[in-house]
Amino acid sequence: MTERKRATTKAYQNPSFLNSKDARPLRILSEYFEPKSRFDRFKVEDTIVFMGSARIQSREAAEEMVRKGDGDAAKAQTALKMSAYYEAAREFAFRLTNWSKALDREERRFVVCTGGGPGIMEAANRGAAEAKGLNVGLTISIPVEEFDNPYVTRELAFHFHYFFMRKFWFAYLAKAVIVFPGGYGTLDELFELLTLVQTRKMRKPMPIVLFGTEYWREIVNFDALARHGMIDPKDIELVYRTDSVDEAFDWIVLQLAEKALGQPGATM
Repeated sequence: MTERKRATTKAYQNPSFLNSKDARPLRILSEYFEPKSRFDRFKVEDTIVFMGSARIQSREAAEEMVRKGDGDAAKAQTALKMSAYYEAAREFAFRLTNWSKALDREERRFVVCTGGGPGIMEAANRGAAEAKGLNVGLTISIPVEEFDNPYVTRELAFHFHYFFMRKFWFAYLAKAVIVFPGGYGTLDELFELLTLVQTRKMRKPMPIVLFGTEYWREIVNFDALARHGMIDPKDIELVYRTDSVDEAFDWIVLQLAEKALGQPGATM
């Protein structure tokens, strides 16, 4: 009787194990080590993170909605108004990328980084790509239709399963954050960063721009938080508010030059 050869499958090649509850620590670690290997390979030292709504459209797309005139006219007019933020994010990312490239260093400093999706994220990746610079997209798997942001540098397009690992890479590499109008996701990311800065769990300087004063004044009443004693009045100044790309650019560059230029690399 011929002895049957036993099948041998290595643990790291066993899909049923790798996708099991027991292997969850390995999956979490992979979302640390795999991105790190790519950031190291492309010498990405640190980033400037752009946050904002996935729903904001470009000016040309919004103008097309208005031109077609089908559907909700008020919705089309709102899209056209909000498209100003798309164009501002695009210009801002373009200018920051040109500035960072002019630093003329072997390592890549202050690389534009977004969540890799549509809207404000697309706008920032687009601006960086138009400046012929590398840019990063940190996408997340959620049960909605996938969106391909064509402006993210292909080698630096990441796809995460765990929200907390994605947030880690946003915070760990960031040397500045620009927050445009957004919804629940944007608010979640903004307040998590503000909490890290306020509690000093994040020890590095973290310049944060809130772009769109009218929007943010209506959405978040920071003054009321201080008036009710829920935050210190000085905590209001953890963000810089503006409606001007020129003002935001000058402020961010000054902050980076003073506090981050001589401190390359990822840190909390």
